[in-house]
Amino acid sequence: MSSSYVGADLRRLVETRAEALCEYCLIAEADTFLGCEIDHIISEMHDGPTQADNLAFACVVCNQAKGSDVGSFHKPTASFVRLFNPRSDLWGKHFQLAGPRIEAQTPIGHVTAQLLVLMHPSGCLSGQRSLG
Repeated sequence: MSSSYVGADLRRLVETRAEALCEYCLIAEADTFLGCEIDHIISEMHDGPTQADNLAFACVVCNQAKGSDVGSFHKPTASFVRLFNPRSDLWGKHFQLAGPRIEAQTPIGHVTAQLLVLMHPSGCLSGQRSLG
């Protein structure tokens, strides 16, 4: 399935709203090697619309890791848990910064961090990139 076109005005709105930070790992676009992309929070594969309230600014690493997923299995609760949604969730409720590392605080944070490899030493912020 091909991606819907995101026009320049809509892209600017999403980037400005995010202050040019990945809305998942918080890395600044200027600090990435591959830049950032517009992510469909609910993928088009799952009928997510190409409109501002379903779009997030995401670094290439997070966006590719997330793919079309909308959730994942959370072992401690033995349940399927939806992923973090930058439009409806507060980042600080689900994640916490510990130096350059992201620590998950909730089941939503845990499944998102696991899928996006936010807590692994070779993941998004640790090793390859840092917030410093």
